[in-house]
Amino acid sequence: MYTGPLCAFCDWTKALLKKKGVAFKEIYIGDDPNKMTEMVKKSNGMKTVPQIFIDGKHIGGNQELQALEKEGKLNSILGI
Repeated sequence: MYTGPLCAFCDWTKALLKKKGVAFKEIYIGDDPNKMTEMVKKSNGMKTVPQIFIDGKHIGGNQELQALEKEGKLNSILGI
């Protein structure tokens, strides 16, 4: 998951994943322009954070993750 500074959506995403007991890797783009470039390439041009990847597949941002949770699909995608 790519995150940035002062990002409430990042905090909400991390809280949901922690609540589910899921380990995740956080890549902070705030102080590394190369990480921002990497994120934009991997996420098909998305420049907002968070950008979430599960098993290498781009899920989207917090809104998409929350939608998967609301639809009851997130646990299956996370393998829990």
